[in-house]
Amino acid sequence: MASTPSPHAAPPSRRPLGDKGLAIVLAGLFLASWIGQFVVEIFVVRNEAESHAESFSWGEFWPHFWQSTLENWQSEFLQLLTFVVLTTYLIYRGSHESKDSDEEVQAALERIEA
Repeated sequence: MASTPSPHAAPPSRRPLGDKGLAIVLAGLFLASWIGQFVVEIFVVRNEAESHAESFSWGEFWPHFWQSTLENWQSEFLQLLTFVVLTTYLIYRGSHESKDSDEEVQAALERIEA
């Protein structure tokens, strides 16, 4: 017996990446930027070693790479945290942007209806 789709079932996704498109694109951008940082760090450590007449060493590379990675992530998290806290404080706790009186809303609706 063939099963028939439920009339309440969601229609099949027609997007090329499906329902996970945003996550896939952001993960791809993250990996691409991290790989780019990896390549650039190799050149930085290699050039620094050559300037001191030394050879490239993976033992010197990995601490440098992880330090720069964690510094980047720390600055991004601090920036995001600052943005969220300031937005919450300035917009949702008494800012003029968040205060619309009932009269202002009613006047706006009357202008739209007219």
